[in-house]
Amino acid sequence: MQTVLVAGSAAVAAGAAGRLSTDVRYALIVLLSLAMGVRNAVARRLAVPGLTTTVLTLTLTGLAADPATGAATAAVRPGRRLLSVLAMFLGALGGGALVPHDRLVLLLTLTLLLLAVIAPAAHRFSRGDADWVRRP
Repeated sequence: MQTVLVAGSAAVAAGAAGRLSTDVRYALIVLLSLAMGVRNAVARRLAVPGLTTTVLTLTLTGLAADPATGAATAAVRPGRRLLSVLAMFLGALGGGALVPHDRLVLLLTLTLLLLAVIAPAAHRFSRGDADWVRRP
């Protein structure tokens, strides 16, 4: 669903041909907000401990405040949190590099391609029995 909504936003941006009128901006806001909401709802439903999707501060606080290794009460492994922080950092870096250059269609298309690659890969890897996937 998230991929479909991002594809819709890329199509809207491409159809606007660089002219971001108020209607186009609102359409992009609605489509991308729905996409983010779907992602958050799925993450919440899956209830993966320590993996937050939009609240980077909570993830960083968890890394600093929770025991790093060996604690029987630790709900998550730090590797998952570190991967989450790294993914958010790289996404922000890439998006920040493209936005000032007025390449909205390129940015949305790259986002769409990343979703198309990462979603199946995440599904495949989540079925594994690695320490960072299993609940302690």
